[in-house]
Amino acid sequence: MAIARVIVELKPGVLDPQGEAIKNSLHALGYEEVKKVRVGKFITLEVEGNDLKEIEERVKEMADKLLANVVIEKFTVQVEG
Repeated sequence: MAIARVIVELKPGVLDPQGEAIKNSLHALGYEEVKKVRVGKFITLEVEGNDLKEIEERVKEMADKLLANVVIEKFTVQVEG
């Protein structure tokens, strides 16, 4: 059994209204030092198998097809046994 972690982030230049709302709320709470907030997703998968390289390739395929919107998002995959 392996654990795969997929981190999905908006590509640079894509507007992030949720990040902007969080930044504005932090400023309202007095955290003026925060200059930029970008919101993403962190997805953990438990995957059967022993070949970590093969699992990584399969999870990249999953991310490309379903977990990320590759038009506006980029992703990274980390796998550990």
